Amino acid sequence: MYQRKDKALVRYMSDEHRAANAKAREENRAVGEYLEALEAHKPKRGRQRTAESIRNRMEAISDALESAAPIRRVQLIQERIDLERALSVPTEDVDISALEDRFVDVAVSYSGRKGITYAAWREVNVPASVLKRAGITRGGA
Repeated sequence: MYQRKDKALVRYMSDEHRAANAKAREENRAVGEYLEALEAHKPKRGRQRTAESIRNRMEAISDALESAAPIRRVQLIQERIDLERALSVPTEDVDISALEDRFVDVAVSYSGRKGITYAAWREVNVPASVLKRAGITRGGA
């Protein structure tokens, strides 16, 4: 809306408009943080490495280094370095339930405002159970 101020038209925002913008920013933040957490903690394919399996492989590398040809030795040394690095990185089990709860609270409103469907949420790996909790169904929100 516009308002006349000193012979010029000045654009202003109503309190309702400001509140709607603040709500949209909060919804964007909640959805973004949840999707980033899903992406960062998505399960990796294949067999999961444990500290024990890494140590066993490092022992096997030490044994193989003694008789390895120079080209194979450098590959084994690099693998050992990679394994040592993987072993030293702390594993953190992140509980994303709080982010999920915030997502559930705003998902229907956000989906309606942005036109995002059930299929789109599923394609970015939002679990069906979370969408169900949020009230988003295959037929529409």
